[in-house]
Amino acid sequence: MWESHKKGYKAYLQLEKSLSENSVQAYLRDVKKLTTWLQQSKQLKAPADIELRDLEQFLESINPSTNAASQARIISGLRSFFRYCVLEDIRQTDPTVLLEAPRLKRSLPDVLSFEEIELLIKQIDLSRPEGGRNKALLETLYSCGLRVTELVNLRLSGLYLDVGFVRVTGKGDKERLIPIGRDAIKYINLYRHNDRVHIAPKPGNEDILFLNRRGAKLSRVMIFYIIKELAKQAGIKKTISPHTFRHSFATHLVEGGADLRAVQEMLGHESITTTEIYTHLNREFLRNTLHEFHPAFK
Repeated sequence: MWESHKKGYKAYLQLEKSLSENSVQAYLRDVKKLTTWLQQSKQLKAPADIELRDLEQFLESINPSTNAASQARIISGLRSFFRYCVLEDIRQTDPTVLLEAPRLKRSLPDVLSFEEIELLIKQIDLSRPEGGRNKALLETLYSCGLRVTELVNLRLSGLYLDVGFVRVTGKGDKERLIPIGRDAIKYINLYRHNDRVHIAPKPGNEDILFLNRRGAKLSRVMIFYIIKELAKQAGIKKTISPHTFRHSFATHLVEGGADLRAVQEMLGHESITTTEIYTHLNREFLRNTLHEFHPAFK
């Protein structure tokens, strides 16, 4: 009784919400957690019969082994599913309306200084076959503030390097044009003309910019691995991921006085409130600003 609803929900997420495959699978996993619990507890209720108390009991059962952030994400997934059920007249009311999510402490992500980013990129061994590619992709990642998925899907046809822009496809298949810096343009051109020309792209990958040695698109995991290894070589102890470059890009812009709406546009944030996290500047930056501009600190 749940499988047909899950199929309909999956189509809804893909077609109407235009979510990426990763997001679709995450939402479906949240629903699967609930159905698995229903089976284990011998409560074989259909979606139309689920009540608030059922969901509360389900959350109580996963509470000991699930942190607050994961619980909040699962609740978000269930809310999405039951909103779909109401929309499709599978049920009349939404049982998640009064479902309380745990309060989350909003912590700021680790940010690299410009010097740390330069140090990390300097660790790339340009004598290795992948060196030129890795330099180009990390320069692009920082220059444009891309999501890792946007980076691996960057296309040759989306490069407008003569006018200093790249076109990327972000969440919800929304396209946006982003300015790209001179260094990133330089290393993309070097990679294209010196390295990529010697790789035969696999069918379907002809337009992909960054390829592995077999001519296929790089995986998201590969980008994580590259950055982790370089951070280790650079002796950087912070928690580093491809998203760290995106956070650093945005933080450096805001610290430099960039308009928040412009930063929102470049990052592809749907809401300005998501971008506002970057207004919470690090303490060191605030301290330096006070020492430089406030008369009591001079």
